[in-house]
Amino acid sequence: MAILPITICGEPVLHRPAAPVTEFDAELRTLVDNMFETTVAAPGVGLAAPQVGVGQRIFVWMYEDQDEAPAEGVAINPELWIAPLEPGLPEEDEVEGCLSFPGERFALRRSSRALLRAQDIDGKPFEVEASGWFARIMQHEFDHLNGLLYVDRLVHPENRAAQKIQRKRGWGVPGLTWMPGLDDLEGE
Repeated sequence: MAILPITICGEPVLHRPAAPVTEFDAELRTLVDNMFETTVAAPGVGLAAPQVGVGQRIFVWMYEDQDEAPAEGVAINPELWIAPLEPGLPEEDEVEGCLSFPGERFALRRSSRALLRAQDIDGKPFEVEASGWFARIMQHEFDHLNGLLYVDRLVHPENRAAQKIQRKRGWGVPGLTWMPGLDDLEGE
């Protein structure tokens, strides 16, 4: 297994929809194993394949504070349905971060419930009903597969703060990555 470099906002693979997985083979297993190792090293609670430069519809999660699914899992070719969003602006307990916008955290309103349908590492379909923070993780990672970062969903004044940070750090251009365990950054 290997720790993979994580792409930063501006890398094209982060900003376009990912392609479906068609081959469930040893190469896929290696990628997923490396994604889990990278998530631990980052540290994070989830990681999507575009975040490690792979434009495929795959994400992993590592989140023990729920009992709706295994603490660690992989979703391949996922579909996600979310409950209607509660109206209003995000509150202090709705702050999240992203490994592809490292070291920053912003408040974002997300649905409190989600239904995930996906395939596992062997191509077998499964379904998970998620709530609370686990639902937030599912939505965050699913967005990555559709070319969205959570900062793309921020509302004023959070969106202006994120744009300012992006300019200040020189992000928003191709070719930028960071390496968990070597670079002093944190996120999701």
